[in-house]
Amino acid sequence: MTVQSKSTTRPSSVTTGPIAGSRKIYTSPEGRPDIRVPFREIALDPSAKEEPYWAYDCSGVYTDPSVTIDLEAGLPPIRREWLAKRGFDRLVPREIKPEDNGNIGADKLVPLCPADLPVYGARPGQMVTQYEFARAGIITEEMIYVAHRENMGRNQMIPGAEERVADGESFGAEIPAFITPEFVRSEI
Repeated sequence: MTVQSKSTTRPSSVTTGPIAGSRKIYTSPEGRPDIRVPFREIALDPSAKEEPYWAYDCSGVYTDPSVTIDLEAGLPPIRREWLAKRGFDRLVPREIKPEDNGNIGADKLVPLCPADLPVYGARPGQMVTQYEFARAGIITEEMIYVAHRENMGRNQMIPGAEERVADGESFGAEIPAFITPEFVRSEI
């Protein structure tokens, strides 16, 4: 892992690189190669004689050794096509006002990202939030992503594990053995 120096006025660097003892992997839901869900495969001690453990990986591209990090360009637009299908209008953003940043002095402000990142807006009545899509019965790519992520390891579950969990207190939760995008939609 590489730790780079920080500037007081511009975040010119971040911690990047692989995390020791693990590797970043991506999987996709069946039939959806356009949705890549990141996981971290963590190697266990050889004495355990067990397969590596998979965990959520929320580190973004920063720990992916195959990606060149460019802070000037911003993060990769992984949802660009999903948003494009929804037909939002591209807007001209307004200038940042001092009150947006707590009225702090210019010497303490972090400059805006120099990348030309689009700003989108909805037309009147157009659905925007996952809640609005869920209420309309629409399953979004984000819901498919969440379902795939939540099923991590469920298809490799130890036989009998579900019954052992069922013996515990559910506190009213009714989580199916396999999480579907429809289940995610209904829970929103």
